[in-house]
Amino acid sequence: MAEVPEIYRSDVNYDVATRDFKFYIFDWDDNILHMPTKIHLEQQDGNGDWHPVEVSTSVFALVRTDPRYRMPPGGRAEAFREFQDVVDDSGGLSFIRDTRAALARVKAGEKPGPSFETLRKTLREGRIFAIVTARGHEPETLREAVKIFIDEVLTPDERTAMMRSLRGYRWWLDKMTDFGTDEEELDYYLSMCRYHAVTNPGFFEQLKSDDDFGGRYEMASGSERPELAKEFAIRDFVEHVFHVLKRTGGLGRSVSVGFSDDDAGNVRAVSNYIKEELVKRFQGFKFVVYDTSDPSLDRGRKVTVAGQLALPGF
Repeated sequence: MAEVPEIYRSDVNYDVATRDFKFYIFDWDDNILHMPTKIHLEQQDGNGDWHPVEVSTSVFALVRTDPRYRMPPGGRAEAFREFQDVVDDSGGLSFIRDTRAALARVKAGEKPGPSFETLRKTLREGRIFAIVTARGHEPETLREAVKIFIDEVLTPDERTAMMRSLRGYRWWLDKMTDFGTDEEELDYYLSMCRYHAVTNPGFFEQLKSDDDFGGRYEMASGSERPELAKEFAIRDFVEHVFHVLKRTGGLGRSVSVGFSDDDAGNVRAVSNYIKEELVKRFQGFKFVVYDTSDPSLDRGRKVTVAGQLALPGF
């Protein structure tokens, strides 16, 4: 453990030096928040005719391979038009509007997504995380949504605890003794996290240029591609964590990565990918995957563990 400096600062949590390293990867829709955003599909009736229908993200997770549902004439771009960075009638981004609306419903008593409290705890403790979603937003848009989550969900005491932890990590890992303002330190922390919307054009270009995933993506079917894209995003985050710890000398400690998603297909694909690829490349890491597709389970169901550490409270 790093020694506490002689000049003790009450706004720095020096106890973070006793922590192990836990990192988290969160899907957004129906995992953190139940967003009001709709997907536009066509549904076949009993006579074989097709009609336009709007479905929620939770319903889409159930029907996306159902032959009674199909993409509209405009394809995925038309079906997911609300999942891009589009400007709404008020001049703001619809994703930000929908995030505020979902948080307002939580404040009014609606049950949030199963990983809502885990994200809250992750932020309070200042741990690095990733948002990995099938949406198509820019990374800056997802980061802004997290900032809104911090502003509207964390209590003043929780925000104080978060800032103390952020300064503690900077002191411990970056050897800093002079710190910026709260906003500067928060901006630095959020810049250390990852925000991957896997249908974003910029993300897609990164995936296509990758030696491993590019070819696999071209060969994948339409239903397999979102799962494959999430695997690529997860690998990117784990590599990022590895390099951060290597730079700061933290690889000697226990390292664990937790992933949660409400789509059972994504959970199966990611679980297999972890077993077949990531545990071989990152042998010192421990991985936990949680299926949050069952709304009757408050925190989801653990479906696989690679390594020996179960993440409490995940």
